Amino acid sequence: MADSNSIDPRNGFCSTTKTFRSLRPPAPLPPPSQPLSITEYTLSLLQSNGAFSYSTDFLIDSATGHRLSYAEFIRQVHSLSASLVNKFHLHTKNRVALIISPTSFHIPVIYFSLLYLGVTISPVNSVSTKSELTDLIRLSNPVIAFATSSVADKLPSSLPLTTIIMDSPEFHSMLRNSKPNFSHVKVDQSNTAAILYSSGTTGRIKGVELTHRNFIALTSATYHNKFMKDKSNAISQPDQVHDVSLFPLPLFHAFGFSLLIRVASLGNTVVLMERFDFNNMLKAVERYKVTYMPVSPPLVVSMAKSDLVPKYDLSSLMVIGCGGAPLGKEVAKSFTTRFPHVDIVRGLGMTETAGGVTGMINPKECEHYGSAGRLWCNVEAKIVDPETREALSPMQQGELWLRGPTVMKGYVRDKEATAATIDSEGWLKTGDLCYFDYDGFLFVVDRLKELIKYKAYQVPTAELERYLHSISEVVDAAVIPYPDEEAGQIPMAYVVRKPGSKISEAQIMEIIAKQVSPYKKIRKVAFINAIPKTPTGKILRRELVKHALSDASSKL
Repeated sequence: MADSNSIDPRNGFCSTTKTFRSLRPPAPLPPPSQPLSITEYTLSLLQSNGAFSYSTDFLIDSATGHRLSYAEFIRQVHSLSASLVNKFHLHTKNRVALIISPTSFHIPVIYFSLLYLGVTISPVNSVSTKSELTDLIRLSNPVIAFATSSVADKLPSSLPLTTIIMDSPEFHSMLRNSKPNFSHVKVDQSNTAAILYSSGTTGRIKGVELTHRNFIALTSATYHNKFMKDKSNAISQPDQVHDVSLFPLPLFHAFGFSLLIRVASLGNTVVLMERFDFNNMLKAVERYKVTYMPVSPPLVVSMAKSDLVPKYDLSSLMVIGCGGAPLGKEVAKSFTTRFPHVDIVRGLGMTETAGGVTGMINPKECEHYGSAGRLWCNVEAKIVDPETREALSPMQQGELWLRGPTVMKGYVRDKEATAATIDSEGWLKTGDLCYFDYDGFLFVVDRLKELIKYKAYQVPTAELERYLHSISEVVDAAVIPYPDEEAGQIPMAYVVRKPGSKISEAQIMEIIAKQVSPYKKIRKVAFINAIPKTPTGKILRRELVKHALSDASSKL
């Protein structure tokens, strides 16, 4: 146990244990042994808010203006839960439900209903191909699926129960159950709540197993450390402002999924977009008086530079949350020049921690450009030398390790990957090269993991290389991140063609595009004589990145 005198109050660094402690007040957590689902916990926080009204709009469709109040939302959750129990007996442990659908009102209802029943949810991208879905289904082993009619044909017909079509009369009747009665389901906090997907550096998709306890801890942390828009020391927004959040991000993503729960616990309003469109996003901010919006760095660039922005009244916007990739200092300053009344809250999060682990809670913290904020409450960190495994001090760069109640249970059916990521003391190795400054702010320098961040989506280089290698006219290939102002990074391929082959850049991109989701597409190709590698065969990606940026000859 560290002596409190050995902890630096400026940055939370303990000189005895070489760990960084959070500077935030601890967030209260229920006893681990108490049966409690994240649905029940979220609704309990909502009901404890004396200013909350059930008539408040919870969901708004940005395109149609259709609204769903908290009262109607909760009624639909109970109705669907009863229907699933009575018709499918869907309330036993260790059952998984796959959800594949564009964003809609039905997604939050399905999430909260299944979580209330103790069913593990497995949401996936609706643009996933059949081959990608085959891998995901093999990992999660679902017994039932929820899908729209437009994507249902991608799913196998061999699921133990059935596939429920979300735009069918049958599903709509399940939302209108007149007698939603069933025995209360006790859900242990240690039970798996969700399997969310993360791309590993090996090119193998990994299912991240997150518990109800993980989401309870994250929700409590954000609930009790809300952003302070006013300059006072109060941990709340001004009472006269009702928070309206616009979600331009998908709900199957860890960021969108965890943020949905957080917003619901606060009684805020969520404006949903089925698919992202920049112009429609600006319209929604104006029409619905949006106060908060989570964005990726490329979207910050667009808002700072686009000629469309001045055409709309965006004066309601108070805060944007930026994550998924580093945000450059110049971009942040350019945004602030155009939007002096809007604070950019930056943070670091990962699927393996159910969402955010660092962030900012007031405008003064937002002035630390380039930073990912300070550690959330109940989280501790170490900066570890990747070679020596020595824990480092402030201002020293190393791999970020994290420990706390939001850390995942592990990777589904992958003990080897779990053991390589979480050590025996519960430390999660993030694969990010970082450092803490003397004030406890985290700075992400680079990624040790070889992932490309395209518009905040993870694109594994090895997966794309595997598809490239399957092309008969390709001898060797390597994929690197190439800087792009709009997307942050795009996948670029260096290709060694078979002697005599004249396969073109366009042909290669077309072949790959047919095999992967749109965000994984290769968007730039260069031909070279040989891929630079170490004696052991590891690709020297940094050399390729330098070469790509040098505008030199395409031959190495």
